Amino acid sequence: MTPSQFRLDGKVALITGANRGIGLAIARLFGGVGARCLLTSRSETPALKELLASDPDRFAWVQADVTGQDAPARIVTAALERFGRLDVLVNNAGVADNGDFHDFTDAQLARIMDTNFTAPFRIAREAIRPMLDQGSGAIVNIGSISGYVANTPQLQVAYNSSKAAIHQMTTTMAFEYAGRGIRVNALAPGYVISDMTAGGIANADWNRVWTENTPMRRFAEPEEMATCALFLASDAASYVTGATLIADGGYTTH
Repeated sequence: MTPSQFRLDGKVALITGANRGIGLAIARLFGGVGARCLLTSRSETPALKELLASDPDRFAWVQADVTGQDAPARIVTAALERFGRLDVLVNNAGVADNGDFHDFTDAQLARIMDTNFTAPFRIAREAIRPMLDQGSGAIVNIGSISGYVANTPQLQVAYNSSKAAIHQMTTTMAFEYAGRGIRVNALAPGYVISDMTAGGIANADWNRVWTENTPMRRFAEPEEMATCALFLASDAASYVTGATLIADGGYTTH
C-alpha cells in the first residue's frame, strides 16, 4: 500500500450536495488529492464560492435540485462536457425530517424518498453509462447509521427507511457491476456536525442522548467522513465493493 493509491490524479468526480457539510468536505479533499470535480447543489454558499474561486480549472459547479426530472442527465452531461470523463460519483445530497409515524404526511414522505433514494438511484443510473463505456468507475452512496437503527430521541421512520434503501441499492448495484470494472460502496455516517444536525446538537436533551449513545462521546467533523469517502473512491479500495463503511464513533456497537 502506497500513499499514491489514495490519490485521484487524472480522475473526475461528480459530487451532489456539495455546498456544505460532508459534501463540501469531500469536494475539498478530492480536489486536494488530484481530482477534478463537478459539484452540484440547490444553492451556492459562501464556502462553496470560495472553493470554486480557489481553482477554477479543478472545480466547477452546476445548480441543480437532484429531484428534478432533468437533473441526472444534466449534471452528468456537464461533467463530461467540462472534464471529458467521469470516474467517481458521490451521491451525497439528502434531507431529513422528524415526526410521529402516524402524523407523517404524504408530502413529507415524498420529499425524503425523492431526495434520499430516488434521486441517487436516477443519478447513478445516468453516471454508470460513461463508466461502462470506459470500463471503470467508483460510486459512493452516502447512507447513514439510521439505515440500521431506530434513532432516539427523534422519530424519523421515513429518513431511516430511505437510508436503508440506499444501503440495499449499493449492495445490489455492486453485485451487478463487479465484473464490469465498477465498484459501488456506501458510507454510513453517525452524528456529524453539520447544518442537518445543528438543531439536534443545540437541543440539550437530544445532544445528551446522542453523545451518551456514541462510545467516543463526540460528534464527527465533516472532514472525517470525507476521508472515508476518499478511501472508497480511490484505488486503495480496489478490492472493496458492495460494502457499507460505518463511521459512527461506535454508535452501532451496542
